Amino acid sequence: MEIKITKTTTPKEMPSEDKLGFGKVFTDHMFVMDYETGKGWYDARIVPFGNISLHPASTVLHYGAEIFEGLKAYRRLDGGVQLFRPMENVKRMNNSAERMCLPLIDEKDGLEILKTFVKLEERWVPKSFGTSLYLRPFMFGNDESLGVHAVKRATFMLIASPSGSYYAEGINPVKIMIESEDVRTVRGGTGYAKCGGNYAASTRAGEKASKMGYSQVLWLDGVERKYIEEVGAMNVMFKIDGEIVTPLLTGSILPGITRKSCIEVLKAKGYKVSERLLSVDELVEALESGKLEEAWGCGTAAVVSPIGKLAYGDKEYVVGDGKIGEVTQDLYDTLTGIQWGKLADPYGWIERI
Repeated sequence: MEIKITKTTTPKEMPSEDKLGFGKVFTDHMFVMDYETGKGWYDARIVPFGNISLHPASTVLHYGAEIFEGLKAYRRLDGGVQLFRPMENVKRMNNSAERMCLPLIDEKDGLEILKTFVKLEERWVPKSFGTSLYLRPFMFGNDESLGVHAVKRATFMLIASPSGSYYAEGINPVKIMIESEDVRTVRGGTGYAKCGGNYAASTRAGEKASKMGYSQVLWLDGVERKYIEEVGAMNVMFKIDGEIVTPLLTGSILPGITRKSCIEVLKAKGYKVSERLLSVDELVEALESGKLEEAWGCGTAAVVSPIGKLAYGDKEYVVGDGKIGEVTQDLYDTLTGIQWGKLADPYGWIERI
């Protein structure tokens, strides 16, 4: 793939690493590529970061034809930069594109785009452990006409934002509320696709939970309203009587790359891991009997996020004395060790820049 690069003539000043936050500061450049039916993808280019122009009738504005991904570039101890399982993100983006009737990207081209862009923006990868350069590839339909139909014109873009440590003050267990009214998605819908509509649909319940003092929502399935699905913007796992249980991917749950990595690490360490339907009744019974030993969310942003309290109905339950569990801590240490190059990568997950 030929990528035309136009470098900025006004490089930005690097922000202080202790004031990065998340998604507030952006690098000097952005990647852009266009698509037309019959022509395919064309004009791949990296240009100075800036605003984009859209026709008021663009498909994305009226019908939500949009998908995205999220991954990170990490600074190793030796000063080099690496990506964590980037091809998994490319593959998942194509799965999302197929569901939303957006054009697919050649997998090798997708990886080349990521590596070329990160290499150009390498100075933006922060050095402090726990920090990273967050990468946001996204695609949207921009047909300039109204009417619901398969996308004929689209744009693929990639932007990046240096991000601070998710756990600046240490890993603290969070409070989660099990949502019993709103649902995120249903089987046969777009739950397994990483598209904006799924997140917009989750906002109301998330705001309600926040006002009640909870960090995130734990979703139930949209058909029977009884099976655990995922928590907020992460997948979820439980240690119940020695067994690691995570909800089965039924089509309404995002197939998380961190989820997949956690399962592989846990199995390699000898834990019994079950991907199955888990009802809220079974979870509550495990809470009340003391069999629920640990619970955590897992995703790109936090890697793992320990759950210290779970609320369902008018009851609130404490998980594992409200402290981070042994398995949760070990997962965090193992995955972050591989991501930042502190530990060897026995799985072949790392892609060096």
